[in-house]
Amino acid sequence: MKRSSLAVTGLLTAALALGGCASKVAEPEQYSGFLSSYSQLQETKSATGQPVLRWMAPGFKLENYPHLVVQSIDFYPTPQPSEQIGDTALQQLRAYTVQQVRGALGKRFQLHEPAELSSLPPEQTLILRSAITGVDSKAEGLKPYEVIPLALIAAAASTASGTRDRTTELFIEAELVDASTGRPVMQVVRKGYGKELENREEKITLNTLKGVIDGIVRDIEKFQ
Repeated sequence: MKRSSLAVTGLLTAALALGGCASKVAEPEQYSGFLSSYSQLQETKSATGQPVLRWMAPGFKLENYPHLVVQSIDFYPTPQPSEQIGDTALQQLRAYTVQQVRGALGKRFQLHEPAELSSLPPEQTLILRSAITGVDSKAEGLKPYEVIPLALIAAAASTASGTRDRTTELFIEAELVDASTGRPVMQVVRKGYGKELENREEKITLNTLKGVIDGIVRDIEKFQ
């Protein structure tokens, strides 16, 4: 009886280890190096209540800057197409991100291209640097009912064979720079979850991750 109890306890422990809750924000090992610094980021909530890592300079007020120079909305580092996400999907993701984010920012700022920077009042101008820094998929953690030993064995087998549902993740990093000082006044690292894939053979498409971008756009529009 004792041996049986120990076996069940071991299986439960393994299940909890395999199925621990995925972090809602990016971990330090997931930072891309795109931002000038990550040391002051703190976990907080976005305007719509989503978990996000953010830092703002003391006294920073968005309304003091009517002009925004969009320096970049691109991939960093340059992504390599794979069997799960091809070059077409990557380019569609970038194009959709640029279109939607610029549209949202245009409702709040007068948008400008980098070539216009020298003609703008620096103390009223922000520079946006932003990038899609990662697209990932991984086997979904075990659900509570799968802690039952027999179900755990089946779940482990399905994970090993690649038939288990897979979560998708999209990482975005951005910073706003004060044009008069050249220093960041806001930095953000955002991790968002796209649609689940049925297995590792299913392709990641724009539709898989579109909801993450739409959520970021809502936060841009509502940020105070």
